[in-house]
Amino acid sequence: MISLIGFVVVLVLSFLRLPIAFAMGLVGFVGTASLLGWSASLSLTGRLVLDTSSDYGLSVVPMFILMGMFVNKGGLATELYRLAFTLLGHMRGGLAMTTIAACAGFSAICGSSVATAATMSKVAMPEMRRLGYSDALSTASIAAGGTLGILIPPSVVLVIYGILTETSIGKLFMAGIIPGILGIAFYLLAVQYTVRRHPESGPAGPQSTWKERMNALRDVWAVVLLFTLVIGGLYGIFDFWPLGLTFSPTEAAGMGATGAFLIALSRGRLTLRNIGEALTETAVTTAALFTILIGAWMFSNFVNLAGFPEALRSFVLSIGASPMAVMFVIIAIYLLLGCVFESMSMMMLTVPIFFPLVTSLGFDPVWFGIIVVVVTEISMITPPVGMNVFVLKGVVGDVSTRTIFRGVIPFWIADLFRLLLLLLFSGIVLFLPNMM
Repeated sequence: MISLIGFVVVLVLSFLRLPIAFAMGLVGFVGTASLLGWSASLSLTGRLVLDTSSDYGLSVVPMFILMGMFVNKGGLATELYRLAFTLLGHMRGGLAMTTIAACAGFSAICGSSVATAATMSKVAMPEMRRLGYSDALSTASIAAGGTLGILIPPSVVLVIYGILTETSIGKLFMAGIIPGILGIAFYLLAVQYTVRRHPESGPAGPQSTWKERMNALRDVWAVVLLFTLVIGGLYGIFDFWPLGLTFSPTEAAGMGATGAFLIALSRGRLTLRNIGEALTETAVTTAALFTILIGAWMFSNFVNLAGFPEALRSFVLSIGASPMAVMFVIIAIYLLLGCVFESMSMMMLTVPIFFPLVTSLGFDPVWFGIIVVVVTEISMITPPVGMNVFVLKGVVGDVSTRTIFRGVIPFWIADLFRLLLLLLFSGIVLFLPNMM
């Protein structure tokens, strides 16, 4: 009962605009004090803050963030967009499909959904307007494509999930690849559905020559190299003589950040000012994530001390519900919370509660992590909060949120179909991790 009261208090404090990190931390601290005493709660909190800030394993977070910052400063998004345009731009709705493909490529070396949406809006929006695309399709393809940034590895959200649940980050990265490719395919189908219903929303662009395509392909060597370095190192493709290299997630993040820095430097895109901005933005983002992480762990400790996960498991077993029925209820809760919570906050709040139940029912923790991230993706384009929609609104400015949300509907439905597919066929998610 005290756990349920704490959960309700966190929701109320969040609705009152208190940041979720402080809401979870405050409730976790007071709740632990009510169970163990104020002195014990203070001691546990101090130890948690110290351990989190000095944990070597957590250095993977700022390294991947820094990698994304250097990728952004290096201007790789423009080259990805140009390649996708030469391949798809001549089709009806081709520029919107180009945006989806470029978002996927940028996600693979950035790892942030918000950064992907913000960057691609500056690259893609002017071109789509120039060719007469509707604002609804243009903005929706950017907002939806940006959500791929939290699933296609390296993903900061998958890293946080792995840290929270002590699940292999390397296996989570592998597990995100096929669902990420499915996400791209379903989004391309959503574009085709939109332009078939409204042909004027996405007119065809000019046909590119094979020479232009080959030139564009040559320019994205850095993207391919960086992705191969990070993911290939995790998967062990360099584990042969004389290299003999297999990266841990932390080492892969360090190599990725170094590679992104060298690529941006070799292209003359980095100045002292840009480097300073990248480091500052990385520090601010990392501090925010660590604050949320500490708050989530404080709340998780309180919930575990109060015995809520075990009580929830006993309740589920007592009503005789099948494991998959329980999973569908959890997904429904996530979809509802996605209407009012930002994605990272939603994950931090719910994973400590649901993870023990899900694993006790026999579900694979890697599979559940991908399901959580896919639902989190959906929340980023779900009204009325949809983080990517508001990021896009802030960048574009002259398009209403209503227009963006209207355009996003086919992409949102496509995401639901993909989610159902992953729920019913877990082998789609676990195929690559099981080969590691």
